[in-house]
Amino acid sequence: MTYIDFILHLLTALCAGAAIGFERQWQHKSAGLRTNTLVAVGACLYVLLSVQLTEGGGDVTRIIGQVVTGIGFLGAGIIFREGASIHGLTTAATVWCSSAVGCMAGAGYYVETLIATVFIICINISFMPLDRWLKGRR
Repeated sequence: MTYIDFILHLLTALCAGAAIGFERQWQHKSAGLRTNTLVAVGACLYVLLSVQLTEGGGDVTRIIGQVVTGIGFLGAGIIFREGASIHGLTTAATVWCSSAVGCMAGAGYYVETLIATVFIICINISFMPLDRWLKGRR
């Protein structure tokens, strides 16, 4: 892998994570711009490392699986319970999605990374009114 390829993978992850994080920051959520950007870039770095280490043969998916596990622990720290209500589930799920987007960028799936990023942002924005309406029905 050339340095240009390395930078292109990282820039893709950075832009995708920043776009997702910007929406979260705009909504005043706890995990915003920096968190989602760092998660996407970190996941991308692990995938790039995995690809470099397994060029002679090996299983790239082993490190990706560990990224998923690690993000699970990070997400668990975002979720908290206050009385009967639970907060942070959507933010934790968004961080989890940011790691997946970073893994896709690291694997070189640029168009798919863009599509996934747009889907994640659209879900967070467009489902919010529906979520509020459903909560108000109680």
